[in-house]
Amino acid sequence: MASEEILIVDCDTGIDDALALLYLLADPSVRIGAVTTVFGNTDPETAALNTLRVLELAGRPDIPVAIGAPHNLRGNRHLAPDVHGEDGLGNTHLPVPAVAPIGEPAAELIVRTARENPGAVHLLAVGPLTNLAAALELEPELPRLVKHVTIMGGAMMHPGNVTPAAEANISNDPEAARIVLRAGWPVTLVPLDATMTEAITEEQRQRLADFGSPVTTFTAAILDLYLDFYAKNAFGERKAACHDPLAAAIAVGDVEPLLAPIVPVDVETGDGPARGTTVADLRGQYRGFPADASATVRVVLKTDRTFGERLVERLCGAEETRGAA
Repeated sequence: MASEEILIVDCDTGIDDALALLYLLADPSVRIGAVTTVFGNTDPETAALNTLRVLELAGRPDIPVAIGAPHNLRGNRHLAPDVHGEDGLGNTHLPVPAVAPIGEPAAELIVRTARENPGAVHLLAVGPLTNLAAALELEPELPRLVKHVTIMGGAMMHPGNVTPAAEANISNDPEAARIVLRAGWPVTLVPLDATMTEAITEEQRQRLADFGSPVTTFTAAILDLYLDFYAKNAFGERKAACHDPLAAAIAVGDVEPLLAPIVPVDVETGDGPARGTTVADLRGQYRGFPADASATVRVVLKTDRTFGERLVERLCGAEETRGAA
């Protein structure tokens, strides 16, 4: 990651959001300026407390956490306790963190940080895009102020995970997703096409548990429920997709996509069965250049399928460094 970049992580902190944060926090060169929370895996207040728990565990309680949108632009929301547990962190029920969220709303924090640091802010959004849409409404010049946006969301040639066609983050607020993807800023979209092929296995989870540090023990504990869900609902064995941590690794340049065309992307916002579908003109992948001069979305379609191991090595390696310090 470029040293001048300030990362703002916008998340709905459940299990894979926690993995993404821990992955980023394990790299001292990554500068996280703030974390903002949104509804999704859990409600934004619980997501903020979960974020603070993760930051505290990683020794970074200094990073501010702001609470954002409690529901989508239509006033609705869907949470996912069946995937992430009643507490959003695999039913680990950690104590209340020592630090509280800040009073500034998420969208206002995003806008203020971008105004104070024009051209330096990189937004990493791994939940519904409601906070980013709200920030764009507050500051129409935000696309000019922000350096880049990386989003975990969507499904192109891959089945959806909440409907046959729609992925959860986009489906939770299609109107916001359309606003964000049409805003004209440079976007990297990391959809299910890539994230469902990058998995963490039971063997890797056990290695984290056996390592025995507070961070790896916590990671193994939250993954237990997550692997159960994916074994039952997706893979038929104990392994889980690396959705948010893969997007985090791509955002900071640790993972270089093998196929990522820059193409036009839109979102279906109607009320029919295709609601929340990401629609992309993927013909540009065969040309080696954008299919449309106005295209601003780089869609990650393929990575090398080794990220699960990278994630385990990063967390264990960071803990070895911490222990030797």
